[in-house]
Amino acid sequence: MINDLWDKPVELMIDGPDHFHCVGSSREAVACLTKSWPGEHDAFYVAARRACMKAMEGKVRSEEAQAAFINAAENAGILRH
Repeated sequence: MINDLWDKPVELMIDGPDHFHCVGSSREAVACLTKSWPGEHDAFYVAARRACMKAMEGKVRSEEAQAAFINAAENAGILRH
């Protein structure tokens, strides 16, 4: 079985600064990217989705997928620091 869990969840502010959403795996990241991602689907979004999909298939390490997701969230202005 492929382990796509992340060591530390990524916290997002999707519904405003008072509402947080935690993403703890590549599978959860793909769901977030697909269903509730705000704004444009730019190059950071595309890279994160691709990396997370590949992590779910075991073709990319989960750390790489998480880093791509964090970059996309930071670029979208929704990463909680």
